[in-house]
Amino acid sequence: MLLTTLLILALTATASATPTVYLIRHGEKPADGGDGLTIQGQQRAQCLRTVFGNASQYNIGKILAQTPKANGKRTRPLLTVQPVAADLGITVDTSCDRDDPDCVADAVAKFEKKGSGKNVLVCWEHDALSDIVGSLGMKKPLSYPDESFNLIWTDPKPYKSVTAVTSENCPGLD
Repeated sequence: MLLTTLLILALTATASATPTVYLIRHGEKPADGGDGLTIQGQQRAQCLRTVFGNASQYNIGKILAQTPKANGKRTRPLLTVQPVAADLGITVDTSCDRDDPDCVADAVAKFEKKGSGKNVLVCWEHDALSDIVGSLGMKKPLSYPDESFNLIWTDPKPYKSVTAVTSENCPGLD
């Protein structure tokens, strides 16, 4: 009886330590392709504090954004999630290059081993999100629509399928 109880407790602890990965695109960008976020992108970044922050149901414990370039390029994902990270009191992991989806999968695996029971938020350039879910384990990755900035992909362990595509529901933006 005691052995059965201990086994059940161990399995429950393992299950609760398995993170779900939420993937989003960076906020709106300038029409001329310039760096940074537009006013709408900045508003989205602030809205994401409500969506993923302390008061949300997402229980985020790690945030990943692609490595920004020293010249200011590729900063949009980081700029998009910095307000959420500040709200949660965590540092954004920018150790993975935009074109290295295996690095993201490795970072998720390392976080999973910590067993915090919290989830992972990934913010990236939309073209690379498909590659990331592919590296996580999805056989036929989705394509993030070019015209959308508001979708949340939910990819729970074992990361073989995006089980939900929902809106961030940012007022005035979605």
